[in-house]
Amino acid sequence: METVKGRSRVPLRSRARYRFDRTLARSTGTLMGWLVITCLAVVVPVSTLLVWTDPGSPPSLSGRIAAAWRTSAETLRLGAATGTPIRLVLSAVLGLVALLCVSTLVGVITTGLADRMAELSRGRSTVLEQGHVVVLGWSDQVTTVVSELVAAQAPQRPRAVVLLADRDKLEMERVLTAHVPPAARARIICRSGPPSDPDVLALVSPRTASTVLVLPSAGQSADAEVLRVLLALGAVLGEGADGPPVLAAVRDDRYRAPARLAAGPRGTVLETDMVTARLIAQCVGRPGLSLVLHDLLDFAGDEFHLADATTFHHRSFGTTLLGHPGSCVVGLLTPEGRTLLNPPADTVVVPGSRLIVLALDGDSTRVDACGHLVDPSVIAAAPSEPDGPTRLLLLGWNRRAPLVVDQLRLAARPGSVLDVVTDSAVPRPRGPEPEPGSAAGPDVRFRSAALSRPETMLGLDLGPYDGLVVLGPDPGDGPDHPDDWTLVTLLALRLLEERSGREVPVVTELTDDRNRPLAPVNTGSDVIVSGKLTGLLMAQIAQNRHLAPVFDELFSAGGSSICLRFAGSYVRPGAEATFATVVAAARDRGECAIGYRSHDGLTEPTSRGVRLNPPKEERRVWSAEDHVVVVATTAGGASVTPSPAGSSGEATSCAPQGPGEPGV
Repeated sequence: METVKGRSRVPLRSRARYRFDRTLARSTGTLMGWLVITCLAVVVPVSTLLVWTDPGSPPSLSGRIAAAWRTSAETLRLGAATGTPIRLVLSAVLGLVALLCVSTLVGVITTGLADRMAELSRGRSTVLEQGHVVVLGWSDQVTTVVSELVAAQAPQRPRAVVLLADRDKLEMERVLTAHVPPAARARIICRSGPPSDPDVLALVSPRTASTVLVLPSAGQSADAEVLRVLLALGAVLGEGADGPPVLAAVRDDRYRAPARLAAGPRGTVLETDMVTARLIAQCVGRPGLSLVLHDLLDFAGDEFHLADATTFHHRSFGTTLLGHPGSCVVGLLTPEGRTLLNPPADTVVVPGSRLIVLALDGDSTRVDACGHLVDPSVIAAAPSEPDGPTRLLLLGWNRRAPLVVDQLRLAARPGSVLDVVTDSAVPRPRGPEPEPGSAAGPDVRFRSAALSRPETMLGLDLGPYDGLVVLGPDPGDGPDHPDDWTLVTLLALRLLEERSGREVPVVTELTDDRNRPLAPVNTGSDVIVSGKLTGLLMAQIAQNRHLAPVFDELFSAGGSSICLRFAGSYVRPGAEATFATVVAAARDRGECAIGYRSHDGLTEPTSRGVRLNPPKEERRVWSAEDHVVVVATTAGGASVTPSPAGSSGEATSCAPQGPGEPGV
């Protein structure tokens, strides 16, 4: 580039472009003027060329000029009047005004449609539905909850599921699209905005909803946000209004009582951290229990329903156990609304009661006597001996770990030992520590170790332990995903098992269900995806709020719980018997049999040998390694039962129960 007196010489083209850009930036009128000049500069010469090259054009110059004017005017929609210059000017003015009006109208319509489409994409329009399910908030349970709510609906009368969260509408739809079948997506409606704002909450029409679910977020103030959402919901519904049932979830037990008050008389509040801790504690010593719970809670197979008990009025509860060929009875709902799970067999079924059954759906609870299917000759003579004290090892720490320790202490037999190894400062359990060796609980020992170092993990001695519990860190505690640390820890434990030649049952907590197939665990271990199971639980209670007390008792440390016990406690190993025979044997021991886990099916990729609610007439040969799934009320402690002779070392038992906390 040449220079003149020390200054750069700018090319003419660049200076012209710069002046043009400055001219366009002045005003809209300037832009319109340039558009007119540009159009005339193109249209007039081209129209003139068309006329002069047309063999049929007028021979005179004035005629050709008039023809060129008409062509240009028709192209620019300026009119085609000819004559005196005044007529031409008036025609051009009229055409410009018409063009301006039409262009303005088109611009207004386009802008309005664009704004409306943007408003719809933001999810701010009002939902006009009746009997729909409203889900408020976004968490790791949302995809599970929405998927299960859609799966639970009847194909004939599907209800809409309306989701309101402070996230982008398109992002929510993209995530749900990946988890919900295509046939059901048409009934999922997403709205964007803070659910704690009453004006935004009113958009999803909670007054006409059948159920409202409130999910906690993943932030530190998740429980406080749930309280604000519940208060906003009360403001929208109004005081004393007969609103829909409300199901909310909190993480910290300190927020549970305020949340129940804010949810109102028709509200149910779950404490998700406590539910997860109880599930982890119950799975210790019961290999396969997480698979049973997953099958029990999802809507893909059998789940709990309420059935009519008119046929069994004034008869004993034990009679009902063999009165349904296609469903398993587990309890009673009294006329007063009280839940009796696994009551004594001689409990009388009074009029007005309803049966709590495990069935495929509410229409499959057919009543028919199954007593003729029972073969008393193959029933085992006596149950197995109770288990002794155990020694457990807990690796890792997170916010749920104190609850897990408390639940393990409540479930342990006298003389048991619980060793806790953490990667940080030595924590302390939430409750008062019992004296070492006392009958009040196990001897809990805490120590710190660098669990993130491979040499520390590979230096552990698993020989003295009957079971392991692995807890990953909380999200946000490090740069990696919590499941990354858990998977690395499981790999180290597998290497230790290969070195020692002994498999130890492991109960592992994961946060992402996609990592479940990656977990390197043996067949005697359990993998619990906390968000998945709590989401399934919320969907079950949302479909039938009367089942909340049932799950409350099943997942508590006291009362009745789901157990896996060796089939040899019910029928003679090697004998062929119907499932009705197993139900009768369990009834004689004060239990309700609801299924079994076949040892031959442990390697199945999906069921892992678990079969719930088999037909009463189903016959099979029961081996010593098979397990029967029962609902039992026990007073013993959790332990790992030694395997019978010839088994693969898999351990199981029904956990000891102690006094538990009320509520789910």
